Amino acid sequence: MAAMARISTRIAAMAESATLAIDAKAKALKAAGEDVIGFGAGEPDFPTPAPIVQAAVAACQDPKNHRYTPAAGLPELRAAIATKTARDSGFQVDASQVLVTNGGKHAIFNAFATLLDEGDEVIVPAPFWTTFPESIAVAGGVAVIVGTDEATGFRATVDQLDAACTSRTKALLFVSPSNPTGVVYPREEVEAIGRWALDRGLWVVTDEIYEHLVYGSAAHHSMPVVVPDLADRCIVANGVAKTYAMTGWRVGWMIGPPDVVKAAANLQSHATSNVANVSQRAALAAVSGDLSDVAEMRETYDRRRRRIHEMLVEIPGVSCIEPEGAFYAFPSMEGVLGVDLRGRRPSTTLELAEVILDEARVAIVPGEAFGAPGYARFSYALGDDDLVEGVTRIAKLLTG
Repeated sequence: MAAMARISTRIAAMAESATLAIDAKAKALKAAGEDVIGFGAGEPDFPTPAPIVQAAVAACQDPKNHRYTPAAGLPELRAAIATKTARDSGFQVDASQVLVTNGGKHAIFNAFATLLDEGDEVIVPAPFWTTFPESIAVAGGVAVIVGTDEATGFRATVDQLDAACTSRTKALLFVSPSNPTGVVYPREEVEAIGRWALDRGLWVVTDEIYEHLVYGSAAHHSMPVVVPDLADRCIVANGVAKTYAMTGWRVGWMIGPPDVVKAAANLQSHATSNVANVSQRAALAAVSGDLSDVAEMRETYDRRRRRIHEMLVEIPGVSCIEPEGAFYAFPSMEGVLGVDLRGRRPSTTLELAEVILDEARVAIVPGEAFGAPGYARFSYALGDDDLVEGVTRIAKLLTG
């Protein structure tokens, strides 16, 4: 009898997170004493606001937080998330429609695991965050990629989505503001896509983790608010990580129809049980508080956004649309591929990222990680001095 594989086919097929891999390599070089600047991780460089930390300290000292709590989340946190959602996006939901998860990634995994059967298709506009196709695949689904590019503002059209729709299509993934492109869909396009999904009888999984990080004239619009009839077939993923600089606390949530949330909570009860209580108490302080700290962080990101865009487009061969949301720039690097860079001629952005890290000691994430070869993601959630130094080093390398 043939030996069985040690690792399941489904798990073995999962790609390593390219963003975390680049970040790990940069951190290893830093630990070895190298002067490395990292544009890789999608992580605020601010500390978590003090009142949130203080709430966590108090929670540590309360014995009731030393025990199991309901798998779906602390009742008071679920209620506070429902209140915050109505305040911030206008989406009115009951606390029972909220499931507290171990970060936003967990919300996405729960959503697809709860919705998909083997072979169900999910339409995924590219560029996409690296985890989306993997979470679909591990749930037995099939990601159907719809490509967009700089010429279309990285926004998918209804015609493109309709062309990708088949009898197996069960859901559409919709993300605005976007990681990795920084693009924000205008209200009329959110409405058109939502109405198309409703007419097609599709589910929509929408990631709103960057809802508060929008700049200039751009505005975030929640699809189930713009298209209310879609609410019964819509799952919203969100969390405290980006808005409140709480990536390490690992608190996210999914919001959806009661039957879906109940099923996802049942799944979570067997997978992880409750999110760490101290983190939940910190998240409660975050979502119950005002948005003054968020406004300060957004102002800083806005300044960095304009600066990095200005510097990137000055590099010969590099083009970049101005980001409107999140904290990423997503320039096209195609004009510098094949150029001699200290004896190396990278032909892909994957190879270019390696050369930039090796020669300039700057970490960027190649577009291949996001289904968009030829591009690269630069997170501008890093100090202003490092931002300028990092892009300056790349410019020097690329221009000889």
